[in-house]
Amino acid sequence: MKTKIITIVITALALSAVNAYAKQTLIFEHTTEDMTPIVRAALEKVVDKDLKIVFKKGTYKFLPDYALSKYRAITNHGNGMKKIAFALENFNSVEIEGNNAEFIFHGQMAPFQLYNNNKVNVSNLTIDWDIPFTFVSEIIAINKEKGYRDVKPWTGSHTWKVEKNQIRFPDVDGFNYEYLGSTLAWEKEKKRVVHGGFDLKSTPKKVDDLGNGVLRIYEKLKHYPPIGSLTSSKGDRETHRYAPAFQTKNSKNVVFNNVIVHHALGMGFLFERTDNIKILNSGVYLRNGAQRLISSTADATHFANCKGDILIENSRFENMLDDGTNVHGTYTLVDKVINEHTVRIKFGHFEQLGFEFAGVGDEMWFIHQPSVKRATTNIVKSVKVINELYTEITFEQPLPKQLVENDLLENKTWNPTFTMRGTSISNHRARNIVLKTPLKTVIENNHFSSMMSAILFRGETYYWFESGVVEDVLIRNNTFDYVAYAGAEHAVMYITPRLGKNFNQDELYDQNIRFENNTINSFGHRIIWADRVDGLEIRNNIIKKNINKPVLHPNRPLFEFVNSRNVVLENNQYIGEHQQVIKADKKSETTLKNDGSIK
Repeated sequence: MKTKIITIVITALALSAVNAYAKQTLIFEHTTEDMTPIVRAALEKVVDKDLKIVFKKGTYKFLPDYALSKYRAITNHGNGMKKIAFALENFNSVEIEGNNAEFIFHGQMAPFQLYNNNKVNVSNLTIDWDIPFTFVSEIIAINKEKGYRDVKPWTGSHTWKVEKNQIRFPDVDGFNYEYLGSTLAWEKEKKRVVHGGFDLKSTPKKVDDLGNGVLRIYEKLKHYPPIGSLTSSKGDRETHRYAPAFQTKNSKNVVFNNVIVHHALGMGFLFERTDNIKILNSGVYLRNGAQRLISSTADATHFANCKGDILIENSRFENMLDDGTNVHGTYTLVDKVINEHTVRIKFGHFEQLGFEFAGVGDEMWFIHQPSVKRATTNIVKSVKVINELYTEITFEQPLPKQLVENDLLENKTWNPTFTMRGTSISNHRARNIVLKTPLKTVIENNHFSSMMSAILFRGETYYWFESGVVEDVLIRNNTFDYVAYAGAEHAVMYITPRLGKNFNQDELYDQNIRFENNTINSFGHRIIWADRVDGLEIRNNIIKKNINKPVLHPNRPLFEFVNSRNVVLENNQYIGEHQQVIKADKKSETTLKNDGSIK
């Protein structure tokens, strides 16, 4: 079918009767041709600042050959030249109506990049890849003494080859990962991480092809995957996060409604410095009946230095290789105090390079080691980006006199309120939700299941350098169903700041967390594990030990409190066997209030 693109320009008079505005509409009819050059040509002709893109229902393929290529800095991904299908920048409004169309991408592509837009609305669209960027195999034999495992790789849409005694995948357009890399074992039938599973960085010594579709991988492991399980690999850490399916940056008033991601070469939805976001009736999960194990190779949703209100509602996130949601700010390091008003800062993690940390008018917190407390504030007057690592920031008022190298800056302006409700997150690696915003957070009426902690609070002054302290969190009326079943130790809710050696390890960090009216179906013991929290209320929860799986850490309490203050346990119920209800150190015990409802 020949592609038709209909361009409609509508001119209307604004209600204020002051200025006329034009809105341009692109309508794409279904075709079997490569859509990449067709979309690119159409977008190059757009002149208006209000754009609507409409796709007729159907399946469209997007190839990288003629995609727009631009250098992009993408937080929590790899920076570099990206092949972009939809580069939508500097619009007053962008509306994309998919009419339940399916977009099938091939090779290394960044599907949607939405930069500097005042309004974005994307609806009724599905994203997938023809060839996934993962290697999946079934474990059919293990020999621990000789240090090998025999596997039967998936074929079909999964492509790979053995070259020079190594597995090369995804074998797409000449691109392959250098080694298997991040590898994890999954239950074959339920397509969830195996009970007691550990993350593995796989770098085989050699690989032999035994014939009949079987490979022998020579590699001594501390933890071998079970026979009959599946293992997924996603390649080397340097290149396995190419781009999210949807990246939204420096934009506001963004709505995704009924948008589904079945696969992504990184995150499903990534937002940077974006104001007001809604993800409604959407998801990151596997296509029904597909021979796939992994949806997005990183987080389903991720919010870095956003503000306004974020809402995730009635959505579904499954089979990702990282968190369901991560909401955080950024800690940057003081590299040098230039003068009374100017400081040079640097980023601490290689995947933050090029991130837009500060803008004119932003209010900043200064954090002076060894205390991690947010101290004085100041307003940004100007920003000079030196390169992707270093930035000079000039402030309106003089800098704090105690500011020294390796102190931290945190952007106070760019923090959001966050609400998640009616959403299911399960069958994936890592945590359901990671929360790090100081503004009001409500997590209600959701269903959670996670190999690690369902809810994690972890501000970090090193490694990831993700801020920061939470101050107002309500978690209520949720169902936690089979949580913390990884081999490493976790809890249903885990509060655990990670502070560098220059900071006080005993100082209180997160504040004012309420955990109420939740139902927890568990196989083990750890329910809440809290470190350095001031104000934690645990009320009216029902905990049932009713999942028939081995207890992984049998000598652990239901609740453990370390270096904490003002913890309340009231009217909670526990059904099942346990060894210890509460473990609290002396500091936590002093202000602990426990009504004894769990004996």
